[in-house]
Amino acid sequence: MSDQNSSKSQGLSYRDAGVDMEAGDALVERIKPMAKKTMRDGVLAGIGGFGALFEVPKRYKEPVLVSGTDGVGTKLKLAFDWNRHDTVGQDLVAMSVNDILVQGAEPLFFLDYFACGKLSVDTAATVVGGIAKGCELAGCALIGGETAEMPGMYPEGEYDLAGFAVGAVEKSTMIDGSTIAPGDVILGLASSGAHSNGYSLIRKIIDRAGAKATDDFHGQSMSDVVMAPTRIYVKSMLALMAKMTVKGMAHITGGGLVENVPRVLPENTQAVLHRDAWQLPKLFQWLQKEGGVEDAEMHRVFNCGVGMVVIVNAADAATAKAQLESTGETVYQLGEIVARPAGAHQTIVI
Repeated sequence: MSDQNSSKSQGLSYRDAGVDMEAGDALVERIKPMAKKTMRDGVLAGIGGFGALFEVPKRYKEPVLVSGTDGVGTKLKLAFDWNRHDTVGQDLVAMSVNDILVQGAEPLFFLDYFACGKLSVDTAATVVGGIAKGCELAGCALIGGETAEMPGMYPEGEYDLAGFAVGAVEKSTMIDGSTIAPGDVILGLASSGAHSNGYSLIRKIIDRAGAKATDDFHGQSMSDVVMAPTRIYVKSMLALMAKMTVKGMAHITGGGLVENVPRVLPENTQAVLHRDAWQLPKLFQWLQKEGGVEDAEMHRVFNCGVGMVVIVNAADAATAKAQLESTGETVYQLGEIVARPAGAHQTIVI
């Protein structure tokens, strides 16, 4: 009885409860040089403080702040199963910066939230390394975030990711799709893969096919193809917008081609996409075949090889395509805007 009372009287620490504060401190030190590489004009205070400070660049006369937030979804389950933590950080950044880009915004800074049951400094540092790379590709600063170690909340080896980006656009140059009209041309920028959408279906197809991370897929490993990070279109699109008027953009995420393009279209217009304008990439061909997925479902769930849609005046289409290609994009002329027939869906694939 005395031994039991003695054990009860011993003081408990946070470590006894499952939280390793030293590991958290070690992670912050690992993160700091990664974040430093993303610094840009406007950062007043970044990693380490209670709040991150950013000054809107003075070149904006009437700045409008544009923000977006997202996660990585069930692509994380494959990251856990396949021990691939190097790409999901870029996915996280891309989901937010590509979203705010479509309104003409330049991403300024990004903050992330990493939550786990037990902190692995190496895993978390690998994830944050991907976040920092994404920020570099987007030209925005990683100026803060939160790492939460919460014993009992997550299975061992698993974590969750969320983040948000803040950007700015000149009020007079905001893009809202209101000027889109019949005759405009629809361009598509190639995706790098499935990006970060449709992974609940992708995982089900992988299970049905019995595919493994190490399987050969046209000269690459299955994990390299399926876990390829989301392409970030910021720099190429900002360069295009500096040279000509872009009438509308759509980031092709959850909902695929047919659900995202209508989000930028005036009610009286319809986007007609021609399926022979681009070739379905091999990953999507495999997913469709192995899953027996119908065409309509493919277009509703996946980007099908097109990660960003750009709508321009017909007279600007050739120049826009050439400009985007000069900055490294693969560009397809997908179709055109027409007057919307009564009761018709706003985007069709023919």
